[in-house]
Amino acid sequence: MITAGIAMINARPVVIAVVAGIGLAWAAHQGVCAEPKVIRIVALGDSLTAGEGVASRDAFPAKLESALRARGQPVQVANAGVSGDTAARGLDRLDRSVPDNTDAVIVELGANDMLKGFDPGVTRAALTAILRKLEVRRIAVLLCGVRTQPSGGDEYKGAFAAMFRDLAAEHDVLFYPAFDEAFVDDARLKLSDGLHPTAAGIEAVVMRILPTVEALIDRADRRER
Repeated sequence: MITAGIAMINARPVVIAVVAGIGLAWAAHQGVCAEPKVIRIVALGDSLTAGEGVASRDAFPAKLESALRARGQPVQVANAGVSGDTAARGLDRLDRSVPDNTDAVIVELGANDMLKGFDPGVTRAALTAILRKLEVRRIAVLLCGVRTQPSGGDEYKGAFAAMFRDLAAEHDVLFYPAFDEAFVDDARLKLSDGLHPTAAGIEAVVMRILPTVEALIDRADRRER
C-alpha cells in the first residue's frame, strides 16, 4: 500500500506536466489559428496612383494602407502606379506588377487615354485583357473609372463613363465610378498643374473609396476560403 501510494504521488508531476504541455500546445495552436491573414493588394495605375508631386508616404497606396490598418484591416497595399501609363501600358506590365501572392488589385487606368484623346474602344480592349488575366488568376478586382478630360466634351466623357461601368458589370468586378471625384472640381485639393491631387486631395480620395476597398478585401478573403 505504501509503495503504491508513493508511486501515485510520483506519477502526479508527470500527469501535471503532460496536461500542462497539452495546454501550452493548444494555446500555441490557437494563437497560430487566430493570426489574421494579410490581404495583399496591388494598386495598378498611372500618376494618380503613383503619387505624382507628393511624398511617397502621401501617395494613394500608402494612405490607403494606413487608413485600412487604422480600421483593423490586416493589409499591405503595393504601389504599382507609373506616371504617364495608358491602359495598354498597364496591360504590358501587368504580370510583373502583380506578383503571384496578390489577393486583390485596384485598377486605376484610363486617365491618360482620355487626356490623349484615345477612342474609348482602345482603352476598353486593354482593360478587358487586364480583367480577364486577373480573373484567370482568381484575383479580386476593383475597377476605377475617372473623370479627367479637360477638352474632350460631355459626349466623350460620357462614352468613357459608360465603358468603365459596362466593363465592371460584364466581368462582375467591384466598381468605383470616378477615382478623381474627390478632388477634380476643387482647386484647393489639386497641385498647380490642375490635374494631380495634393496630399489632402489624396486623403479625400481614400476616405471616399474606403468602403468599396473594404468590400474588395471581403471578396478577396472569401475567395481564399
